[in-house]
Amino acid sequence: MQGIKLIIFDLDGTLVDAYPAIIKSFNYTMQRVNYPPQNAPVIRSAVGWGDENLLKPFVKLKDLKKALGIYRQHHKTALLKGSRLFPGVNKILTYLKNKGYKLAIASNRPTLSSRILIRHLGLDEYFDYVLCADRLKHRKPHPEILKKIMQRFSLGPSQTFYIGDMSIDAQTGRRAGVRTIILTTGSSTKSQIREEKPFSIIPRVLDLLKIL
Repeated sequence: MQGIKLIIFDLDGTLVDAYPAIIKSFNYTMQRVNYPPQNAPVIRSAVGWGDENLLKPFVKLKDLKKALGIYRQHHKTALLKGSRLFPGVNKILTYLKNKGYKLAIASNRPTLSSRILIRHLGLDEYFDYVLCADRLKHRKPHPEILKKIMQRFSLGPSQTFYIGDMSIDAQTGRRAGVRTIILTTGSSTKSQIREEKPFSIIPRVLDLLKIL
């Protein structure tokens, strides 16, 4: 699309299916801190706001710090076995890179586990910049993360696309003034996504080829 120079991707649910690892780490943590396990749909629906917010609704505040430490330690290993790229990710990223777009990741996932995922799944070669919410004052859907990335490249909203998978990604893009494309591969329902009126809604990452 004419004028676009920067494409920012969310990570979980957009490029990477890490739900099996998240579910395993979540329920391991619940067992360790003596809380009941949760089924996969319940856990999936809580994903996207960062790991602290993932656990917070399910444990008492006095146990949150301990639970978060257990979760993060377990998750470093679980990610290596329970995560994969969605079909077509390598193809679309290779295409975009060859076309000369600047590529970045904006994730609410902590930097450490994001880096583990990126290295493990071979995404390092594609991305010019990775920014995670633990390095910022605000998490998505606050637009800070997208604004910081655009500033990094001295580019503006009209030169940027943001690709995510949740209603909060659509909110983030709108608040940053960035056209946002939402994939239906994450934990938000289609109706939740439609309510946010993103630029486009697509079922597969390879459908970006039709737009870009």
